[in-house]
Amino acid sequence: MLAVLRDRTYRRLFAAQVVALVGTGLATVALGLLAYDMAGSDAGSVLGTALAIKMAAYVLIAPAVGALADGLPRRALMLSADLTRAGVALLLPFVDQVWQVYVLVFLLQSASAVFTPAFQAVVPDVLPEERDYTRALSMSRLAYDLESLFSPALAAALLSLITYNWLFTGTALGFLASATLVVSVVLPPARPSTACGAYAKAMAGARLFRTVPALRALLALNLAVAAASAMVTVNSVVYVRDLLDLPTGALPLALGAYGAGSMTVALLLPRVLDRVPDRTVMLRGAGLLVVVFAGLGAVTTAGGGGWRWPALLVVWAAFGAACAMVLTPTGRLVTRSAPAGARTAAFAAQFSLSHGCWLLTYPLAGWLGATAGPGWAVAALGAITLVASLSAVRLWSTPPPPVHADLPAGHPHLRDARRVRSGRRHRHAGVADGAHAHP
Repeated sequence: MLAVLRDRTYRRLFAAQVVALVGTGLATVALGLLAYDMAGSDAGSVLGTALAIKMAAYVLIAPAVGALADGLPRRALMLSADLTRAGVALLLPFVDQVWQVYVLVFLLQSASAVFTPAFQAVVPDVLPEERDYTRALSMSRLAYDLESLFSPALAAALLSLITYNWLFTGTALGFLASATLVVSVVLPPARPSTACGAYAKAMAGARLFRTVPALRALLALNLAVAAASAMVTVNSVVYVRDLLDLPTGALPLALGAYGAGSMTVALLLPRVLDRVPDRTVMLRGAGLLVVVFAGLGAVTTAGGGGWRWPALLVVWAAFGAACAMVLTPTGRLVTRSAPAGARTAAFAAQFSLSHGCWLLTYPLAGWLGATAGPGWAVAALGAITLVASLSAVRLWSTPPPPVHADLPAGHPHLRDARRVRSGRRHRHAGVADGAHAHP
């Protein structure tokens, strides 16, 4: 899997992603401490509002990126986003009003909503071979999981030496390092969109999700993943402290179990995806989420027993593994489903719509867990996952993969499409229909 790092351009882009993620992780810890200093016991509501603002920025800004990206060089777009994020991080230590935090968080996350879809759209152009691109997706998944484990540990170590305000400086340095790496590479030019007008360009990605069956199924899968990840992110502390009556030190172990499950699958998937279609892997991941919710229900409703803590760790690890089964191949699916000229719009739509699902499930998980108890949260989010998973199965038929004019002769997508069409023409002769078709 590390072989893709031999490509100089991708290696530097991946390094940019990693240092930006570490900076973001430091900012997350620092924001929590800043909110506590400013709001005391109301810090949770401040952070909850900041999280909602983050998701709203992702939902609103990302589609606009698809409209603007065609008129700007991709390197300049990513560079400006990194510089904006660095500037906002440097301002955060000086705020003294809660509303200022909200404004800066919106600016910071708006810049992230510009950077991430542009980054995701450029990687398949840098690594046009599908085998390499698949490994790059796994590397990206590992980067997110490792950041969730490494950044809090780094923040804890730094806080033993400095005050939390200096963590924002570390965040700014991470974004500046990302900008330096981005500007050091030459990126393939983006192919112009065929859509005319700003509104049409902004809606191009959403139209793809409305018209392409596999992308409609992906939207349902996004909802299933959002329900599971919201349960882990929002209610881990409830399970550790209230339900199981464990010390605070058990919380990192629970979150680490989720990350470990995700990383394990991310390491294994490249070889699996060489042989198994994305559709099979992603739908089985969604089915596993439903099963894991049933297991969590058993842990939640049990009256007692020392077995519940190790069982919760297993459930959290299984959630991580199932989410990775859905999320890791997502980039391949979006790339296959969109012509080259619409890739930035497609990735922007995926970014926006997936975070729209989290905008729904995060407050639902928190509100139900707090007012009705974790059992009701499990039941509601498990039901959402079940309906979303069944919808994905129904929506995701297995037609021949799209044949794009921009693909070169001999490209594996073209060979698969010809094979499927040939199978349909000669089904009466016993030729298997779409046996090797990709979603």
